[in-house]
Amino acid sequence: MNDTMSDERIIVPSFTHSIIHSFTHSLIHSFKHSLIQMKYDPIKRKLGVVFNQSPTLRKLFYSLLDILLLRSWHIRKELKIWEKTISGNQNILDAGSGFGQYDYYMASRNKNWCVTGLDVKQDQIDDCNDFFSKIGLSNAKFKFGDLTKLNKPNNFNMILCVDVMEHIEEDELVLQNFHSALKDDGVLLISTPSDKGGSDVHHHDHDDHDNDGTHSFIDEHVRDGYSIEDMTTKMKNAGFKKSKAYYQYGKPGKIAWKLSMKFPIIMLNTSYLFFIVLPFYYLITFPFVLILNWLDVKTKHKTGTGLVALAWK
Repeated sequence: MNDTMSDERIIVPSFTHSIIHSFTHSLIHSFKHSLIQMKYDPIKRKLGVVFNQSPTLRKLFYSLLDILLLRSWHIRKELKIWEKTISGNQNILDAGSGFGQYDYYMASRNKNWCVTGLDVKQDQIDDCNDFFSKIGLSNAKFKFGDLTKLNKPNNFNMILCVDVMEHIEEDELVLQNFHSALKDDGVLLISTPSDKGGSDVHHHDHDDHDNDGTHSFIDEHVRDGYSIEDMTTKMKNAGFKKSKAYYQYGKPGKIAWKLSMKFPIIMLNTSYLFFIVLPFYYLITFPFVLILNWLDVKTKHKTGTGLVALAWK
């Protein structure tokens, strides 16, 4: 791409002007009229095609997610804290494993950690089992599992649950199942949207004037999110002896989220042609996202659009 640009200097200004004009027009159109339904799955499928072409690209994809997704920063921070309190073999459940991002992180970090990823999407389960087999990470396996029917008493030292609880109507039943599945002194680590706009819900979008409040950015959630009190109360009711929760995605995190995820997804929902523009977009925004993510992790927030919650059996 760089060689072509340098050899065809006469074309570059016209091409750049066209891209910028198209980008600006499409973005304003999406914001003001909310004609684009914001969905993750089509984008995920497109990215999956690109990054599944080789194990190296898949690992690169995981690295990019770790850097760009602020929740990953918080999850990895808590996992490192937990790591200091344990030793020996550990049995870990990733409840809602998705692409296997966190399973790869944990299985690679310690060969004595046996990671089980549960998900309700068989294609992702098969995909992850195939990838982990190719790269020789035998301490991670993936299975089909409905968390409302989870029945593994006293089985796990740690349960990780990222961006899942907001999708489940019977969340209190799932928390009870988590409590039962943990060994004594086992830890539950949850990352989920808060009720402060974590699902980019209608009234928060209206307050921010992002898209006139007419569409939710995440339309598949069964609830807008959790408050700290709501989550810790439900954890206590499920039988956990101790719990704590704190906000993520405070002021710096909200800006980072829009730069690293929301705006690119809006672009890609407008047209997949923006895949061409995306590398240049991230080249500009990447340093700012890194700084904002770091600030969010290092700062205690009075409020935030995300919630990190931990509970001990």
